[in-house]
Amino acid sequence: MTTDPQPRFKFIISSQYFIYFGVLGIFLPYFNLYCYHLGFSGLQIGILAALRSLAMVLFPLIWGSLADRFQIRKPIYILCTFLSTSIWLLYLFFVDFWPMLIITAFYGIFYAPIISFLEAVTMDVLGKEKKSYGRIRAWGSISFIVIVLVLGKIIDLYSVDIILILILAGSLMLAAISAGIPAIKPKKQELLQPGAGSLLERRVIIFLFCAFLMLVSHGAYYAFFSIHLAKLGYGSTFIGIAWALASTAEILVMIKSDKIFDRFSLENVLFFSFLVAAARWMILYLAGSTVVILLSQILHAVTYGTFHMASILYIDRLAPGQSKTLGQAVNNALTYGLGLMLGFFINGYVYGITGSHTLFLMSALIALAGGMLFQSYQLADRKRK
Repeated sequence: MTTDPQPRFKFIISSQYFIYFGVLGIFLPYFNLYCYHLGFSGLQIGILAALRSLAMVLFPLIWGSLADRFQIRKPIYILCTFLSTSIWLLYLFFVDFWPMLIITAFYGIFYAPIISFLEAVTMDVLGKEKKSYGRIRAWGSISFIVIVLVLGKIIDLYSVDIILILILAGSLMLAAISAGIPAIKPKKQELLQPGAGSLLERRVIIFLFCAFLMLVSHGAYYAFFSIHLAKLGYGSTFIGIAWALASTAEILVMIKSDKIFDRFSLENVLFFSFLVAAARWMILYLAGSTVVILLSQILHAVTYGTFHMASILYIDRLAPGQSKTLGQAVNNALTYGLGLMLGFFINGYVYGITGSHTLFLMSALIALAGGMLFQSYQLADRKRK
């Protein structure tokens, strides 16, 4: 009697999400702070951040194309996890800007595609259970929030330098477990489907552009929300609670993903997420009270939670069987890569002119525009059919 391998594969990919986002929970809040403690200027820190963002746009597309073209997703995934870990090790030996710039460039080449490859593997492992994707992905969010909450105390006990060792340890675990992911090949009927060129169809382009706008609208939140609260007079404890509340809401909705997508279509979930995002940013533009701000953070369950899940499932549906890795890579590159990068740039420029309030009004309009365009195309497409 053969044993069903799916539970083991689910455990492996859940572990991958847990470790990946745990490492991200160390990197995002503290790597720039580490660079600041090394004496880097604001410009130098910005250059390193921009280089990482550029890598997130370019290299998932290159690796994704190679993986689908030669059906070598698993070998590339393992290669990228091990080489990115090896390159990260070099940060322990250099503290000057130019060597760190070179390390960052090479690290980005191999780190950038990991998450889009993991999303594609997850879709294949889940098969007919794709609607339960959120339950797998929730482990990443749980890890992120736990790390963010406890890491500050660890840094207080030691120093911010400890993040290099912690990220290295997490990266080593990610690489070690990566060998256990399944090597799933497209089925014969999927190989007969149109290739990567189908990702240039109008419905795919419309969706990707709208998703791009959604992440542009998030630029103000990810870059300036904490600053906005500080300018309103809130302290670091409240700011931490606000971020933790958003992550908790995100986890709860992910756990219920199968029920959500059994009841509502992906298109309706996406459109609703756009509308809620517009409302959320408008609330932050208008409100200053503690209760209203905290209530708006609960909407993160929709603006990130349901939108992210629906986007992963939607691009998986649109991408042909032999181009699913590239499909996830394109989605990730245009949204969390280019979308956030442009969002950070625009909001940084506008913030210097108008302050933080205007950023959220602008974000609300961008999210609303994305939602209206997406829904208009869906309605027109239904009429054509």
